[in-house]
Amino acid sequence: MTTIDTNAPQDDGVNKLYFAAWRWHFYAGLCVIPFLAILAVTGMAMLWIAWIDGRDGERTPVFPQEITLPVSVQAEAALAAIPDGTLKQYVAPRTTDVAALFRVDRADDAIMIAVDPYTAQVLETFPRRSGWYDFADSIHSSLMLGVTGDRLLETAASLTLVLVATGLYMWWPRKAGWRVALIPTLSRGRGLWKSLHGVTGIWLSVFLVFFLISGLAWAGIWGGKMVQAWSQFPAEKWDNVPLSDETHANMNHARREVPWALELTPMPVSGSDQGVAGVAEAPVTIDSIDTLARTIGFDARYQLNLPQSASGVWTLSRDSMSTDSTDPMSDRTVHVDQYTGNILADVKYTDYSWAGKAMAVGIALHMGTLGLWSVLANTLMCLCVLFLCVSSVVLWWKRRPIGSSRLAAPPLPRDMPLWQGAVLVGLGVSLAFPMAGVALFAALAVDALVLSRLPFLRQLLN
Repeated sequence: MTTIDTNAPQDDGVNKLYFAAWRWHFYAGLCVIPFLAILAVTGMAMLWIAWIDGRDGERTPVFPQEITLPVSVQAEAALAAIPDGTLKQYVAPRTTDVAALFRVDRADDAIMIAVDPYTAQVLETFPRRSGWYDFADSIHSSLMLGVTGDRLLETAASLTLVLVATGLYMWWPRKAGWRVALIPTLSRGRGLWKSLHGVTGIWLSVFLVFFLISGLAWAGIWGGKMVQAWSQFPAEKWDNVPLSDETHANMNHARREVPWALELTPMPVSGSDQGVAGVAEAPVTIDSIDTLARTIGFDARYQLNLPQSASGVWTLSRDSMSTDSTDPMSDRTVHVDQYTGNILADVKYTDYSWAGKAMAVGIALHMGTLGLWSVLANTLMCLCVLFLCVSSVVLWWKRRPIGSSRLAAPPLPRDMPLWQGAVLVGLGVSLAFPMAGVALFAALAVDALVLSRLPFLRQLLN
């Protein structure tokens, strides 16, 4: 077992900066390793559950036949299976050999019904958002702790950016050259683990930053308050269509399902003469809306939300985040007046802001919904993150002082040069990612107000 003298001399500025980066890297890793491991494990579970079994029961098999029954007939069968239920949503089959899905709400329960589109036979009923995918998703998104979990994960993701930055600084080749930085050095003991950890980290860094940023865009503070708030789709593009006080986010259930760029955009309302021609003949029915959907380009799987009030609209949607398609650039949301059948709004990927476009593609990559290749790539990513977590613990274990109860953190630099630059970097990180700033300032406050008055605790943590 190797040990390190945490009071080793620090002769030059570069060495001191290295030790400062190492110390921050150590403490940031100490905070985020449990969260990264949880995110990697639940992320892999969600990837493979969605690929093998589907997220919403959409892979219930049926025997293809020549004639598909009208959607209204299938809907009647779904409603008959849930007495006193209200039809909320229709999800068209992805292929000809799987069932159609209907969402029927009864009281506070949302129930999914799989219906054979050729015979209108009810094949399966199950509570919406109640499967293993949703269990993993609730951990992945909030640790099953609601807002508190969201804030914890946002803080951990923000601190991981600090972890990446300090790790890159430490492993960046200075004298040894890029070969040592990019290719593992096969040695023994701690040297091998250090090489594997550093090489994996430097290869993974760009991808990890992408996953962190795309995930943070869903978080409550950085995403919801700072980024999404000024990059949603502008409803003014809808040519004076009357708007509701409700936003698209009201269409979410249990988890986020509406495209990121539309969540904060107001919904249009029915009951005016606005819009362009859609359904030609009255009355507007679920069958005529389905025909319209196919006519204007909604092929294979798409989702149809029914109007739920006197001013509600029919909403046709397809997006890769909901696994409707494997192409985020085909995202589309169409609203139809329930009385006139006019198309009130038709929002495509090209209409999104640059941030909305980036998120549409980013979330598809993040969730691995672009096909098998993206599932495999994301699985490799998760396995690499788990390796970094494990190898960091092994590295600490191998360098800890034998027989000591101390945490054995890297030494605190004395008289560190260019400290003003470090302060500016810290302020920049804090302004860009508020939860990271909260964590950094909390650490400084604990150090100044608590550890300085409890020397034995400071000794234990060093």
